[in-house]
Amino acid sequence: MKVSGHLHPDMHKVPESVKTLEEMGFDSAGSAEMSHDPFFPLLLAAEHSAKIELHTGIAVAFARTPMILANLGHDLNAYSKGRFTLGLGSQIRAHITKRFSMPWGAPAAQMRELILALHAIWDNWYAAKPLEFAGKYYTHTLMTPAFTPTDIEYGRPKVTLAAVGPKMTEVAGEVADGLIVHPFSNMKYIREVTLPALQRGLAKAGRSRDDIEIIYSAFIISGPDEEAMEKSRNDAKNRISFYASTPAYKGVLDIHGWGDLQPELNAMSKQGRWAEMGNLITDEMVNTFGIVAEPHALVAEMKRRFGDIIDRTSGSFPFVDKDTQRAMIAELHA
Repeated sequence: MKVSGHLHPDMHKVPESVKTLEEMGFDSAGSAEMSHDPFFPLLLAAEHSAKIELHTGIAVAFARTPMILANLGHDLNAYSKGRFTLGLGSQIRAHITKRFSMPWGAPAAQMRELILALHAIWDNWYAAKPLEFAGKYYTHTLMTPAFTPTDIEYGRPKVTLAAVGPKMTEVAGEVADGLIVHPFSNMKYIREVTLPALQRGLAKAGRSRDDIEIIYSAFIISGPDEEAMEKSRNDAKNRISFYASTPAYKGVLDIHGWGDLQPELNAMSKQGRWAEMGNLITDEMVNTFGIVAEPHALVAEMKRRFGDIIDRTSGSFPFVDKDTQRAMIAELHA
């Protein structure tokens, strides 16, 4: 498995952060769209690294137009000499309409069209094909020389797509270079729902499993002592309860017979009872959604759980020293 790490959220610390990740043997370094822009840190990371891959994990697709994403993706890929991957996610309706003030359509169909529009724009820039994309959600039919990049040596970046439900997963299989499996998932759901949906998408495009990378990072519950383990367990319960409150993710709970929990958690979230929600997550749920193991046994359990189907995972193990982290990354690579 390839192993990804996370850039420091403080942009002042990104240069040292990416140098450390590269030196420790990480294959890629990523930034997420949380409380800061996901693209700016990667420009700094590209400047202060030589070979490590760079990615957004994720950038919110529907907060931007295909042309804006095409420009961002091109610039970062060209500047990093072909090391950038554009990781996209849809977010949920409330955030798109109320936080970003952008329109919301049928998310899977809109995402498929957005990625196809990216391909059309990049085909115009890199292969001089006419820009004639006209869809339901996006139309791109104008490109003049003044707005066409000339630094096209490294071509288009790869595009990976985050998905939970089968429809979005099919889209990833059809039009993306990689599938980012949401951490709010588990092996039963991945094997019984995600992988069949991915295969349907690949079949639509006449592609095979070799044409797509599967990326998955489970919740990690670990630590050097009981106190750290308990804190890690409680942190995982809070994150699981947050995701489980989302109506769009109910299917992940349904497959285990836990679907009735979703509306209860959703109601609590609307009441602002965030601190209480984790109390509803049982140890069985933590063991299903996460990997619970002492540091020395963690990598073996990750490989046992999903080593046969996952191409890339997260290898951030802040609860051990750097030498141990290097050894764990090497073990994941093996």
